Amino acid sequence: MQRIALLALAASLALPAAAGEEFAPEASLILQGQYRRTKDVPERAISGYWSAGHDHGASRRLTFDDSELVAGARLGGSARAQLNLAWHDNKVEVEEAWLQALGLGNGFTLKGGRFLSGIGYLNEQHSHAWDFADAPLMSKALFGEHFAQDGLQLKWVAPTELFVELGAEVGRGNAFPGAGSKGAAAFFAHAGDDVGLSHAWRAGLSWLDSRAKGREGHFEDTDPLGPNEVAGRFSGRSRTVAADFVWKWAPDGNPRYRNFKIQAEVFRRTESGDLACVSDVATSPCLGGLALGSLRSVQTGGYAQAVWQFMPQWRAGYRYDRLNAGAKSYDAATAFAALDPANAYFSRHRPTRHSLMLDWSQDEFSLLRLQLARDKSMPGVTDNQLTLQYIVSFGAHGAHKF
Repeated sequence: MQRIALLALAASLALPAAAGEEFAPEASLILQGQYRRTKDVPERAISGYWSAGHDHGASRRLTFDDSELVAGARLGGSARAQLNLAWHDNKVEVEEAWLQALGLGNGFTLKGGRFLSGIGYLNEQHSHAWDFADAPLMSKALFGEHFAQDGLQLKWVAPTELFVELGAEVGRGNAFPGAGSKGAAAFFAHAGDDVGLSHAWRAGLSWLDSRAKGREGHFEDTDPLGPNEVAGRFSGRSRTVAADFVWKWAPDGNPRYRNFKIQAEVFRRTESGDLACVSDVATSPCLGGLALGSLRSVQTGGYAQAVWQFMPQWRAGYRYDRLNAGAKSYDAATAFAALDPANAYFSRHRPTRHSLMLDWSQDEFSLLRLQLARDKSMPGVTDNQLTLQYIVSFGAHGAHKF
């Protein structure tokens, strides 16, 4: 039974459309809302990591981010198209828009457009499919949340009893950690199988190579009249290697009443290139742009989580996040002369977070979740966070992956 769940997507791609399904449009609406209570921190950051964007935050906040409108259709049995529109920061964004060729044969499929990359385990999943109310620190530090490609993806599923999937991607690389449309390439391999009737596993190894040109981050300078917000700019290469593992248990392969899942991902990222800063403030040392020399960093980290459905409709889970700011080599005299060494990126602090969640599902279309977290992403700040979340879905929606 679990092998069917593991290979559901791959098998569906290999099958011709049934009669009457040559064009079967689907549409769904996924509403998400959450109330978060956190410590009032003016500028949030993950210490030791390049900022993927501003997060001024708020101590109490009600949001409707990550609500989605999804439209898709299977076209003539040989292709599938899908569009995901998501609500982020009070605006609508195209999260995915792709066309996938299904009729290549021999287990091959080809996807083109904008899509969530197949690297890792969690990256391909939309937020409503997560087991926690937010992404792990690893995902936020590496990609801002998700890594999306504007490009092509080729996948191959081996014709073996053991589930084996290989994939390769090429894209513009305009998403973080890349910038400036300098290109990105990714490769991934996944394998999985059943162990008896009640257990199933999946493991993966991924590699991502992104190029950045003028990738901006948020810094403060050393202006003697007072610090100014300046743009730090990085141009170079970012390489990430990641491994993931998932183990699932359900009595006799039936997860309806009880099930248990262990999930973990780890990474190693290296970046090398040139660092500069830019400001338009007359007294800033970064006025007009200042080259700060070469930069190289090596960072590691990951997360592990366990989720237990102890009775129908009820689940509980725990997640542990840990990042290592790693080793950075740069011309400290030049960089610190222009950039305040107290900037989060230069910190040697090791971010950690503990999260507990409890959720209740009336059915497969609705979920209520309570999450408590103890976040130590910034030195000297212990942020005890509370999140209340609901998820409601309407319309046809594809099955979630293993």
